[in-house]
Amino acid sequence: MRTQKKSPKGVLTSLLCLAGALSSAPLVSAGETCRPEGLYQTPGIDVPYCTIYDTNGREKMGTDHSRRIIGYFTSWRTGKNGAPAYLASDIPWSKLTHINYAFAHVDGSNKISVGNVNDANNAATGLTWDGVDGAEMDPALPYHGHFNLLNKFKKQYPNVKTLISVGGWAETGGYFDDNGDRVDSGGFYTMTTNADNSINHQGINTFADSVVTFLRTYGFDGVDIDYEYPTSMNDAGNPDDFSISNARRAGLMASYVELMKTLREKLDAASAQDAKHYMLTIASPSSGYLLRGMELMQITPYLDYVNIMSYDLHGAWNQFVGPNAALYDTGEDVELKAWNYYNTSQYQRIGYLNTDWAYKYFRGTMQAGRINIGVPYYTRGWQGVTGGDYGLWGTASAPDQNNCPPGTGTGDKNDCGHGAVGIDNIWHDLDKQGNEMGAGSNPLWHAKNLANGVAGSYISAYGLDPANDPTDVLTGSYSRHYNATAVAPWLWNAEKGVFLSIEDEQSIDVKAKYITDNGIGGVMFWELAGDYAWNADNSEYFMGDTLTTRFYNKFKSASPYGDKIGGSLPETSLDIRYSFSGFKLGDQNYPINPKLTISNHTGQTIPGGTTFEFNVPTAIPDTISDQSGVGLKVIDSGANSSGNNVGGLEHDHHKVAFTLKNYQALNDGQSMDIALNYYLPMPTPSSWRVKIGNDTFALKQDHPELPAGTIGDGDDGGSDGGNCADANVDPSTVNVYPNWTQTDWQGKPNHASGGDLMSHNQVVYRANWWTQSVPGSDGSWTLVCEF
Repeated sequence: MRTQKKSPKGVLTSLLCLAGALSSAPLVSAGETCRPEGLYQTPGIDVPYCTIYDTNGREKMGTDHSRRIIGYFTSWRTGKNGAPAYLASDIPWSKLTHINYAFAHVDGSNKISVGNVNDANNAATGLTWDGVDGAEMDPALPYHGHFNLLNKFKKQYPNVKTLISVGGWAETGGYFDDNGDRVDSGGFYTMTTNADNSINHQGINTFADSVVTFLRTYGFDGVDIDYEYPTSMNDAGNPDDFSISNARRAGLMASYVELMKTLREKLDAASAQDAKHYMLTIASPSSGYLLRGMELMQITPYLDYVNIMSYDLHGAWNQFVGPNAALYDTGEDVELKAWNYYNTSQYQRIGYLNTDWAYKYFRGTMQAGRINIGVPYYTRGWQGVTGGDYGLWGTASAPDQNNCPPGTGTGDKNDCGHGAVGIDNIWHDLDKQGNEMGAGSNPLWHAKNLANGVAGSYISAYGLDPANDPTDVLTGSYSRHYNATAVAPWLWNAEKGVFLSIEDEQSIDVKAKYITDNGIGGVMFWELAGDYAWNADNSEYFMGDTLTTRFYNKFKSASPYGDKIGGSLPETSLDIRYSFSGFKLGDQNYPINPKLTISNHTGQTIPGGTTFEFNVPTAIPDTISDQSGVGLKVIDSGANSSGNNVGGLEHDHHKVAFTLKNYQALNDGQSMDIALNYYLPMPTPSSWRVKIGNDTFALKQDHPELPAGTIGDGDDGGSDGGNCADANVDPSTVNVYPNWTQTDWQGKPNHASGGDLMSHNQVVYRANWWTQSVPGSDGSWTLVCEF
């Protein structure tokens, strides 16, 4: 939040600009009036936030776009390989607010790359589509390909922003060369993290500099980092990367934070030079398992917004049949049941394989408007499903558990799943031997055709051969089913035991309402080419924009998205800093026990009796506590009265607090450590408040724009001679000087240590550090009370 002004917005901006002209160091930059709350600003850089944000810190996207509609546009649907094309001319530009181009990668020199940009066959910069209406090149641009068309259409739709997305599943740890062969270079893993798990500063700086150059060269409005995944959980991400990623697990999150901070700072500097704000976003995992190894997701201050990949929550990597992207938990998730999760008291039956849980996770640290939920425009599915409700919550283990794909079939309740193939898997990947990988992956338009008993005129273009492969033949019927609690539709073929998780108009309408009702920033979907429309010429469904248009119609008259992280801000702040450390790795991190460090940099003493409050998300149980004796606990629970999150979490936050004991004054320059204890992952706590007497302060760390506050009348943190009974201190239990509390190596009492209480001349003092001085004689002591 920005400091509130009573001047009209236009007058305020003019005054701020005038102040900048009259002074080389204005107190508040002109752009500061538009900076979203919580977004990090590089010190010393006047970032032109107002070029894309309004004075409430909300993104400007056009009069008919109050919420984001972000579509991923992929590089490989060129039509040059025999499969149907999806080009920039096919994008429903008027319905979108952002387009993410997928993918660029990290090359062997640690620079952003889309391959040889001078190659005429390069999809991004070289290809042309002669004779295709709308795909004519813009001759004013020095490059061809998708980048030419994207910039051509941006001239017609100037409110649509384009971002270059880097990484993805296949290119996080490597890249594909110009021959289409994968190079296992290490990608994000080695660019950010050295072999000894230290930060690769040189690689990060090289990459960040190259991103700035790339944006300027190809007209992108920002960069979207799709790093899958900087987590300490072993065997996470693409199995092709395990030999590189697993050895670096201990350093990935620290390096990720450094990467995002460096990108933000270099983008801010470029923004000031170019007079346009460059955006930085991420595609984030939504799995509680992956997030558990990503500490407190400390990268969020550097992001304009986060796109949650709230899909792939169930898939054929294991045998547990469930929705690809359920909105809510149902209490019946077969994967969670297999681990006896719902009956484990520590979790309070909070199911985490759903969109609502993932949104509430991020809501713990960001305002709703800087969060976008993900929706899949593709299916996931299994064959040979047994049990469940028309397959839902059934199981489907692959027949040969000795021949599982890499990264699956880990044993101990986790079999590799029996993924659907052939006619039920037309968007399939191939393994290294060139064999189809069963995943039940299809564009939604193909699923619509299956439901109507239509094989599709296009199947041969995707490599299907019904004449010679029985799995490519349309057999049985596909009935549609819907679980209203999960907000999840699916197709069920009883003859084959095939379950395909889909999205359609009914689920999209509910998800659109969820977004508007919660003030969420918008929706992101993978990918544009998966949306559908009826093709009357072929009497079948094909690529279209039915669901995207549905989001557009639901959002165009919606109220503005949420722009506040928490409640109203205090008028002043204190330079009290917090940090977290000591996260255990991988499967050692249960329960989650990081160390919270509070440091006083105010130039004043934080007195005993000071209360610290902050918010954590309802995505974790309301049992967060400490192991340090400070009494940290939830003072205002946002948990559902039902004791679970079936049908959604009703509130966003739990309020947590701890109070310094009366003898726990924190002098300037001092720190204190608190060991936390909680059971599901959370991001960095938000809305910190410090309450001292009748005064409430924010923290400068979170709100550098607020003026510095003054603590009371400048007391020294003690009780100023207050009665020990009132201070809840029993002098009879306190050592009397010179009866020291601590001994030397010979066992002789000769000193006090920080935090020790001693009395002298009817006064109780607390030692601020190791000392042998007379209590009260110098700054190594703080007065606690008199008796």
